[in-house]
Amino acid sequence: MIERWSRDQVLALAPDASSQKAAAGVSSPAKWSSAGVAREALWGECKGSGAKPYRACVDLQEPAYRCSCPSRKFPCKHALGLLLLWSADGVPGAEEPADWVEEWLDQRRERAAKQTAKLAEKVAAIVAEEAAGGSDASPGSGADDRRARQREERVDAGLADLERWLGDQIAHGIANARQSALADWDELSKRLVDAQAPGVAGLMTGLSRVFRHEDWPARLLSEYALAHLLAVAHRRSAELPRELRDTVRSRVGFTMPKENVLARPPVRDHWQVIGTRDEERDRLLSRRVWLHGRATGRTALILSFAPLGQPLDSSLVLGTTVDADVCFYPGSAPLRALVAARHSAADPSPMPPRGVRAASVPRLIADILTCDPWTDSWPVILSDVVLAKADTGWHLADYAHGDSAGYDGAGRNGTGQAGRDHADLDHDRADHASPGHAGHDRDCASPGHADRDRDHADLSGHDRAGRDNADHERAGSGDEEGNALPILPSVGDPWRLAAVSGGQPVTVAAEWTPDGLRLLSTWDEQGQVVVL
Repeated sequence: MIERWSRDQVLALAPDASSQKAAAGVSSPAKWSSAGVAREALWGECKGSGAKPYRACVDLQEPAYRCSCPSRKFPCKHALGLLLLWSADGVPGAEEPADWVEEWLDQRRERAAKQTAKLAEKVAAIVAEEAAGGSDASPGSGADDRRARQREERVDAGLADLERWLGDQIAHGIANARQSALADWDELSKRLVDAQAPGVAGLMTGLSRVFRHEDWPARLLSEYALAHLLAVAHRRSAELPRELRDTVRSRVGFTMPKENVLARPPVRDHWQVIGTRDEERDRLLSRRVWLHGRATGRTALILSFAPLGQPLDSSLVLGTTVDADVCFYPGSAPLRALVAARHSAADPSPMPPRGVRAASVPRLIADILTCDPWTDSWPVILSDVVLAKADTGWHLADYAHGDSAGYDGAGRNGTGQAGRDHADLDHDRADHASPGHAGHDRDCASPGHADRDRDHADLSGHDRAGRDNADHERAGSGDEEGNALPILPSVGDPWRLAAVSGGQPVTVAAEWTPDGLRLLSTWDEQGQVVVL
């Protein structure tokens, strides 16, 4: 039987805050009858407004949900309420699932087997073609080839237009950007969408955030430089190493079919789910799930999308670990990935993952930006950090072990990770970056890179890594040694983290951004994950 999840793990599956509140209202034992749990299944009947109770069941192995209620949310409040009841040890065990639950599980297995077989055929065909000397992209029909060429031509024309536009901005100056830039960016982004370069269009639509800062002219020049760098890199993509060329195409907006990704060599590991984050933009929901490999030290980002009102993928539960094969999308700093195959059911993670010190993060991010200068977020796991308040806001700072009495094991021990020597810390940083990272550094210094840097410097006079270092200094590092990282001001006061830590050092999973850390999760004294 699968070990029970915590309340935080269950609530992290809810599609929105209102669903969390509604689920709490139907999580009492009095609401449920005929409830049980057996093997990987959880089920029960919840008293509703009608004559018949709602039947809800959960496949805990995926997880997947089914309920007879008319709700369009997924999972609905009844499935979440049943999970909350189970997490509180309120569901009795059973020998076998109920008949109606077993029937649903059999249907799921049958559908999954057909989908797996169909996808395996496509992947095998791609692998066979590559082994025969074919390219990464299947040639397809003549019509497909014609459409691909037409898109390439549209993208080339759109990015050439962007280069001219950026040159005009620098020639005329940006002093009046506050008055006129918003309309200009909107018009330019529409032209880039028409040119089928949605990634670059997204860069333009996001430029308005620079006006939140007093030093917006410097930030705007840096963003213009990155856009110019991307346009030039695409124009000169034939000169780039293959991994960097893949990154450039991805940033421009070219996508890779799922079966092509799954045809790439898998990375098998015990992957721990360390954080999740949902966003809504233009009536499209997106879910980011961050994984950390126990043996490889690699991090992976699993992305899923759904129209507003439709369910997002919830198969990866925060705080669990799954033995799985993961295939990474190609790139010079690979992060996004797909789960190719699972070799076991997900189990609760007994302790936090191994992380790095805050002082080593700037160097790690500089390495990532060397390979992919358009990176605007990256997952980091910080071990033995404490909350610190400075004039500029909240920070996460490395814990100095002479300052406090001992405390317990996983992530809280005075003789633990923060006491490791510098060699261990460097090893951690290398583990946290993906294997082959040194090779990526060499690729970034390949022939043609100096010319690319000149194109970049023509617009800004400084690169992204330099901007990030300047941002780090402006935000304040916590002390002169640079052993603290600022938390995003939009996070507000991190009282939940303060309550969990109690002033003691903890392990924290977060997203690095140029403006500060976006907190994802932490672990309490019992090793249970807590959503931040």
